[in-house]
Amino acid sequence: MFTTPMTDIVGCSYPILQAGMAGGPTTPQLVAAVSEAGGLGTIGAGYLPPEQIKRAIEEVRRLTDRPFAVNLFAPESFGPPDETAARMNEWLNRYRERLNLAPGTMPAKFQETFEEQLQVVLDERVPVFSFTFGIPAPELIDKLKSRGIKLIGTATTVREALALEEAGIDLIVAQGSEAGGHRGTFLGHYQDGLVGTMALVPQIVAKVRTPVIASGGIMDGRGIVASLALGASGVQMGTAFLTCDESGAHEQHKRAILQSGEEDTTVTVAFSGKAARGIKNDFISEMKQYPGSIPEYPIQHKLTQDIRKAAANENNPQYMSLWAGQALRLHRTRPAGKLIAELMSEASDTLQRLSQYREG
Repeated sequence: MFTTPMTDIVGCSYPILQAGMAGGPTTPQLVAAVSEAGGLGTIGAGYLPPEQIKRAIEEVRRLTDRPFAVNLFAPESFGPPDETAARMNEWLNRYRERLNLAPGTMPAKFQETFEEQLQVVLDERVPVFSFTFGIPAPELIDKLKSRGIKLIGTATTVREALALEEAGIDLIVAQGSEAGGHRGTFLGHYQDGLVGTMALVPQIVAKVRTPVIASGGIMDGRGIVASLALGASGVQMGTAFLTCDESGAHEQHKRAILQSGEEDTTVTVAFSGKAARGIKNDFISEMKQYPGSIPEYPIQHKLTQDIRKAAANENNPQYMSLWAGQALRLHRTRPAGKLIAELMSEASDTLQRLSQYREG
């Protein structure tokens, strides 16, 4: 009943893709549990060095023989740190002082090398590779395809979806504005890509031949059926999995989701320099008073790293990046496999209920 182009392309039983949330939530246990239950689990490897990506892949394969994905950030050009970064680093010392940290120094390295990360995906012949923040170079896409790896890209506008289709991507995630975490916008300003899922999905479906995956605000079986009704071939869910038993999200992050509602998230560039949706806290609020320009990603992300890490160690959610989508009130705390089963049962029940409205 629920076989779609998404399930045919990536080999999962159900049209559910667990989002590749970088920074710790997507443990091998979570990824394997989602895949084992019939969805497509994803290792959020954007911040991981190559050797850790390899270990994560090996651990997932030890736990399941089902298909899974690895997610990376498409490389973006950024200049060397300048006075903007230096002024920000000085400003951030007020938070370091509160957390008993030493004054900040300028990092020597701001991110992992994408090509080195991707080489692990190629060498390990991961079944599915997903990416966001842009489109990898054509030669890299060709290498991935030559190894039989299926590709999933992220779009926040029709224009971006058309660019992904032109690049030969197998599946397109339509990321609505409700989605938690970083915005995937790569053509134009992120504010122009804040289109709601219900408006974005059918417009992309109408303009591309590539199967589309709906993302943003989907937390239950009703959301899955609604997405399929809009023309999507599947859904990507992130926040729904953050409170699962296997999630590696910090306990304060989970607690914030459990205690928050639809009015408690906002889109901010304060933590990383790139727009992302998360739960409001003191850091986001106070950074609105910063008089200068916030450095671009990944510079700002690296500059705030020690603050976020110290806050996590102290169980202080006011200085942590608590990424979450707008439908977080629909959270559940249970094993990922049980969540998948419930989602599909709810989808079936929803279809059954809708059948009552047939003409005649």
